Amino acid sequence: MIPLDSSTTATALLVGVDFGAPHFDEALDELAQLSLTAGLSPVHRMTCHRKAPDAAMFVGSGKADEIKELALLHGASEVLFDQSLSPAQQRNLERHLGMPVNDRTMLILQIFAQRARSHEGKLQVELARLQYLSTRLVRRWSHLERQRGGIGNRGGPGETQIELDRRMIGESIKRTKERLIKVKRQRNTQRKQRQRNHVFNVSLVGYTNAGKSTLFNALVKARAYAADQLFATLDTTTRQLYLPHEGGGGSQLSISDTVGFIRDLPHGLVDAFEATLQEATSADLLLHVVDASHPGYPEQIEQVMSVLSDIGAQDVPQWLIFNKIDALPPENQPLLMQDLYVHDGQALPRLFLSARSGMNIDSLRQRLLKHALAHEDSLLTLQAAHVS
Repeated sequence: MIPLDSSTTATALLVGVDFGAPHFDEALDELAQLSLTAGLSPVHRMTCHRKAPDAAMFVGSGKADEIKELALLHGASEVLFDQSLSPAQQRNLERHLGMPVNDRTMLILQIFAQRARSHEGKLQVELARLQYLSTRLVRRWSHLERQRGGIGNRGGPGETQIELDRRMIGESIKRTKERLIKVKRQRNTQRKQRQRNHVFNVSLVGYTNAGKSTLFNALVKARAYAADQLFATLDTTTRQLYLPHEGGGGSQLSISDTVGFIRDLPHGLVDAFEATLQEATSADLLLHVVDASHPGYPEQIEQVMSVLSDIGAQDVPQWLIFNKIDALPPENQPLLMQDLYVHDGQALPRLFLSARSGMNIDSLRQRLLKHALAHEDSLLTLQAAHVS
């Protein structure tokens, strides 16, 4: 348990339950970062161990009593769980604790809602939010529960209100999906145009706050928003990168900066952001940006690989870009700036650099140029074979 100072009026008690999973965050550091990003101030952290979730309250009544005491002691205005809660668990905990209870999924959705700027991003977040709320109507309308009106009569205003809201949310989900389909068509049109022009497509992917937007800005000299915080970028940004040849001329590349991934990224968000993540599945090359200074970077790599597999991008050629090497102590500096990183039996090219200071950025440019030239040569060979 690590007490923290409160700096805002909205305060939260952070709770993590260890079920023996290898990725359990004992210090709840990532949950603390998420809560700060959402505008909450963590006032205390607590963890506990269980073999399996309690069906009623996730942590059991005894631990729920302890959470209630700690929340009152530290002046928390709500409780945040590092795992996803079922609607029934969330409702039961709120009744037991007498205060709002939210989970990791809702926290991420809230951050996404705050950060989305483009029309597409707002639609995607709205769809994920509606899908999440549709499962929690019982909790939201607990003051209008089913009533008995007399002998043989059941039902009442509560049931009517729940059904009405379910219908309204269902219609909103349908409308939002239809609008996103149009956005997806527009993106596919733009993508096909780039393919017709034989533009080499590169997508930046990686764990949130790994430095993707900073690297994007360094490569294309853009001004995409970049900050040392989770989910600084939600909306895909695509720019053209011109790399000059030594003998004259040059190659044109298209580079896209995509939304960052995170552990236990809600499936609703993965589905909702399909249009944005499609940039990764159709890319010619993925630059998987890794925060080399983060002690848990192997797990973060694993999480990104998992999401890439979920969206069908696992077979796209990939380079690992180990960023933020300027933040590494001298004894941890790489001996070679380029080598191979073995993941799941596959050797992936790895480059070390610092997007913030510009260290080794030129080497990445040169390597991208060679790859783009090889891509152009293969296209010319295919065209020549087709003509003959």
